[in-house]
Amino acid sequence: QVQPVESGGGLVQAGGSLRLSCAVSGRTFARNAMGWFRQAPGKEREIVAAITWSGFSTYSANSVKGRFTITQDNAKNTVYLQMNSLKPEDTAVYYCNAVDFGSRRAFGSWGQGTQVTVSS
Repeated sequence: QVQPVESGGGLVQAGGSLRLSCAVSGRTFARNAMGWFRQAPGKEREIVAAITWSGFSTYSANSVKGRFTITQDNAKNTVYLQMNSLKPEDTAVYYCNAVDFGSRRAFGSWGQGTQVTVSS
């Protein structure tokens, strides 16, 4: 069972950058694709980015393409989300989870998430 712990969120001005980290415990990193999701107030949770276990393939939502980059360090069981050129509409709680890369659907337990707030 995936037990993600997200960190790295905070308050940043528009145009700024943040790097989120997701530490996974309670299982081996056994060939699970991983994804970052976000949920803004009053909205459904949506996928932001995903990466295959090998790292060879990545996915980015159109809304963040060219600004956000997902990477991972399998030796550290950690997935990262580098967020550049942040916009106020990126404000949300960000979560990570294991995903089926093809469908972008998450499985496993959700963590507490990390709050990202972008001021204009």
